[in-house]
Amino acid sequence: MKLLAVSDLHFGLTQFDWVVQQAGSYDAVILAGDLLDLGGHLDLDSQITVVVKYLRTISTKTRLLVCSGNHDGDEKNADHEFVARWLQRVRAAGLVVDGAGTDIGGMRLSVCPWWDGPATRTAMGAFLRAEQPVPPRPWLWVHHAPPDGVGVSWTGQKHAGDTFLVETIRELAPDFVFSGHIHNSPFRTGGAWAVRLGRTWVFNAGHQLGAPPSYIELDLSRRTARWVSQAGDEEISLDATEVPAVPQTPA
Repeated sequence: MKLLAVSDLHFGLTQFDWVVQQAGSYDAVILAGDLLDLGGHLDLDSQITVVVKYLRTISTKTRLLVCSGNHDGDEKNADHEFVARWLQRVRAAGLVVDGAGTDIGGMRLSVCPWWDGPATRTAMGAFLRAEQPVPPRPWLWVHHAPPDGVGVSWTGQKHAGDTFLVETIRELAPDFVFSGHIHNSPFRTGGAWAVRLGRTWVFNAGHQLGAPPSYIELDLSRRTARWVSQAGDEEISLDATEVPAVPQTPA
């Protein structure tokens, strides 16, 4: 099984176009949050209309998993926390979004919503506990923010990840977590695109301008993960106990 993972496209239409072109070559595509751009020149409703068309197109080519990020909330729930209601409206066969899971090639894949406060955080934890498969069945999470305190959360100056995710990973021990949010992590000294947190591999492809986006390929038949970006092309073995150093640009 071969997966393609990107994140933080931020309404970059040339990057969405590239994902559409590549999608059919993979068993699944992961979009790990921040599909929209809160600071963009186009209003969110118009962005949503365009992005929904892309999601539906991609989902005709392969399985698509999409989690929300901090740029994607369009409504507040009863607890006054932002949620991506628009993603719930595009749930369909082949398109798995916030708060849903699916099985592909014998692996359980669980898509986590962006949590904006105590209520959505608690709901996310409950969702993952309900999703937990019986070992040794592999388990993959899609979660926009990376875990705090490791290379994939490094901005170049500080760690800016999710401490609750660290606790949840330690509790439930998934095999893989695909994240984004911290754009610079793979490109800064001290950062990384892949780390081990206990037994869990955690990935962050980072963000770059133009097409293609920086991306990660997970090839379970070869037991490898590959990161491709303007900084180069790096591959690691999923059986490695340590992540080898990768070239970094200066902070």
